[in-house]
Amino acid sequence: MTMEQEISLGSEPHAMFVSYNAFDLILGELVPQMQEVSQSVYGHTNPARIEQLGWRVGLAIVERFGSTKGDTLEIMKFICKDVWLVLFRKQIDNLKTNHRGVYVLTDTQFRLFQRMSRPTPSETIAMATPYLEFPAGIIRGILEALGVKASVKAETPGFPTVVFHITTMH
Repeated sequence: MTMEQEISLGSEPHAMFVSYNAFDLILGELVPQMQEVSQSVYGHTNPARIEQLGWRVGLAIVERFGSTKGDTLEIMKFICKDVWLVLFRKQIDNLKTNHRGVYVLTDTQFRLFQRMSRPTPSETIAMATPYLEFPAGIIRGILEALGVKASVKAETPGFPTVVFHITTMH
């Protein structure tokens, strides 16, 4: 592994590392497998199962990083800067808020979409959409672990851009 392929999950000298190639491969297999299992068990795909796995990862990330002090906006900045850098090698490109509990996070070059393509843009977006449940779950898990109840919805308005709409519940 080179430093370009891995990043530390903390400031500890012996901190665990995330292999970006392994992360990509795991997610590349996770979504189709969860869709297949959901189809065979429930008779339809259930994106909530993928989101729930992401939620669990979000909880674990907070355990690993430790508690982040501050208000909800500070927590969002933590997600946009620190968490996104560890998971996707870059920071979120844009964070907007109405200061009333609604946040919009935009990643204009979403890493998980780098290797996805279909003949038409609409087919590519349809194929890629299920992969958004996992990072949406990660965001929701981080927020919940830090005491913020929220709903997280993800969409791709145009490939490879991803927008996460977060609404906090007071």
